[in-house]
Amino acid sequence: LATSDDVQGLVAQGRTIAETIEIARDVAKKLIEAQVGFNQSALPTVSESFDYPLIVAT
Repeated sequence: LATSDDVQGLVAQGRTIAETIEIARDVAKKLIEAQVGFNQSALPTVSESFDYPLIVAT
């Protein structure tokens, strides 16, 4: 399950970590496009790399 403090409304889930990240990227893009479409301020540009916490339950 992926969420973001920076992108309001972002929740994504996949079968693998890679799939979850791919889905989260697509959802984030659509949420940002929707924000810009409603004339809300766009999010600032960020770098291509980032750190994220990973919690794995066994």
